[in-house]
Amino acid sequence: MNEPRPEILIVDDTRANLVAMRHLLADSGAELIEATSGNQALALCLDHTFALILLDVNMPDMDGFEVAALLGEAEQLRDTPIIFVTAAYADDLNRLRGYRSGAVDYIAKPINDVILQSKVRIFLDLYNARMQLQQALIELSERNRQLQEEIAERQRIEVQVRHQATHDTLTGLPNRALFHDRLHAAMQRAPRHDNGFALVLLDIDGFKSVNDNYGHPAGDALLQSIAARLRSHVRTNDTVARLGGDEFALVLEDIADVPALLERCQHLCDMLALPYPLESQQGDFVARVSASLGIALWNGDTQSDEQLIQAADRALYQAKDAGKNRCVLTSEAID
Repeated sequence: MNEPRPEILIVDDTRANLVAMRHLLADSGAELIEATSGNQALALCLDHTFALILLDVNMPDMDGFEVAALLGEAEQLRDTPIIFVTAAYADDLNRLRGYRSGAVDYIAKPINDVILQSKVRIFLDLYNARMQLQQALIELSERNRQLQEEIAERQRIEVQVRHQATHDTLTGLPNRALFHDRLHAAMQRAPRHDNGFALVLLDIDGFKSVNDNYGHPAGDALLQSIAARLRSHVRTNDTVARLGGDEFALVLEDIADVPALLERCQHLCDMLALPYPLESQQGDFVARVSASLGIALWNGDTQSDEQLIQAADRALYQAKDAGKNRCVLTSEAID
């Protein structure tokens, strides 16, 4: 696709002068547009972006000085270069007036074809260079925009990858790796605070029968509902994680006393035992499951994370052996 040619406006009220300049500039590479009055020139300037205006000074109704002054008042037109074409070139007062009106140069009448062509070529070269610079700036701006979008997309993907590495895909809860990080962080904070924390291991009672009777998609939907309930019933500084299958873990921070802890865990147990309206390939159904909770309290620096997990795990099996759907606090983790 060819680039549009630069446009030159020639303003002169004498047809012979227009014809002469049209002939002299025929090989300039520019598109020549003509006006025979100041008003016509102003109207054309509103519809075109001219590389150069060749403006006759002496015209009836509105002379070249007035046209140049009006062009200078328009923000989108004031940078258009104007060459005055006049027989009064030798008049210093007129030259000074022209420069004040916005002219960048003068060409004397009668016109010297070499001078006209050379000056027009200079301004066309300047115009083309300015257009190339503007195009380069536009392309650079577009490239910068693309780079910003690429950077933002890369950052989004990095955040997503980091999240996927530390969170369970099905429920969106922290996974086993992040659970261990949160557990270690709680162990490091505990000596600096008066209140300790508790570890709760949780298994869903009756989950297998939902999978067997209604299919794995229904079982996945049940796990998502359980995760949503757990997430909505713990505090912001607590951690709820899915360790795998129907096994979850909670790190409950700022435990002031055992009765309050047991009350919280019993509330979780009661909440998880409420019915779950779900959908399956066989149709809508209501899942009724419960949860067994094993609770272990952090008892100080002498206890490792594995010891705390094992204590909570033993309490969990005690809850299951005692009939499920209950909370058991292991005594071995109490200071």
